[in-house]
Amino acid sequence: MSFDADAIVDRRRMRRKLSFWRAGAILTALVAVIGSAIVLAPGRGLLPSGDYIARIKIQGLIRGNQERVEALERLGKSRAKAVIVHVDSPGGTTAGAEQLFESLRLLQAQKPMVVVVDGLAASGAYIAALSADHIIAQDTSLIGSIGVLFQYPNFTDVLKTIGIKVEEVKSSPLKAAPSGFEPTSPEARAAIEAIVLDSYEWFRGLVKDRRNLDDAQLNQIADGRVFTGRQAVPLRLVDELGNEKTALAWLEKEKKVAASTPVRNYSLQPRLREFSFLHVAAFGFEAMGLSAFATRLETWGASQAIERLNLDGLLALWHPPTAN
Repeated sequence: MSFDADAIVDRRRMRRKLSFWRAGAILTALVAVIGSAIVLAPGRGLLPSGDYIARIKIQGLIRGNQERVEALERLGKSRAKAVIVHVDSPGGTTAGAEQLFESLRLLQAQKPMVVVVDGLAASGAYIAALSADHIIAQDTSLIGSIGVLFQYPNFTDVLKTIGIKVEEVKSSPLKAAPSGFEPTSPEARAAIEAIVLDSYEWFRGLVKDRRNLDDAQLNQIADGRVFTGRQAVPLRLVDELGNEKTALAWLEKEKKVAASTPVRNYSLQPRLREFSFLHVAAFGFEAMGLSAFATRLETWGASQAIERLNLDGLLALWHPPTAN
């Protein structure tokens, strides 16, 4: 019995030691990750030595992002001699695009800035591109899609087929209209059309002002279509064809920033929010025997990724038309 009691005590002692070292390993890993994030976070930590040109990227769907606003503010206060903005996006929400445009305009007031359209600058992404005084695109880049969209599904025929009726009580006829569960009334359609046209006029005014177009030139390009880079130059949607080397040459000629100045990436997203980090962290926790926590971390990351796909409000977004 004494031997069994000693063995139990030893096992418990070993478990406590193992728990202590696991906790120490987790703490060390967290300190290392947080320290790396501070060093690598945009505008913080170790800054590039000497003169440099900041390269930022606008990619994917555009929506409101206060962290991006703050990152651009830090960039404006940095030692960067100029900024090259690479755009490759179909657009996003009008409010998100407006927020990004205003942030980039503030940056433009502090640093020489040029936009390079890599593949696509449509709708809200073109709004962002308008922030710069000079826009460069590749020959086959897609530019434009000047317009505003409000889409909603209508399930009335499907509900009739399966015998479901949605009932509701609301304070006024236009509350939560259109709902998708009933035919859209003329009043609801008129209300939605009014806000779409108002946002469209704002978009048109922005293009006209930033690209110095008259009404005839504006009407030619503001019908919602996209143009190639080659088409966009004579239409004055962009200024010239080229790539980052072209942008460097323009900065040297017009802004006296040497084309030989090193170009360094500047991230607009905090490193701790990147989805890839969640996978690495989850793997680390699983390796330390904390598989339950790893699973929760992966699930949290997936839910965040799904949440980012939600787009609320009016859209300034382009997608290729599909066949009916």
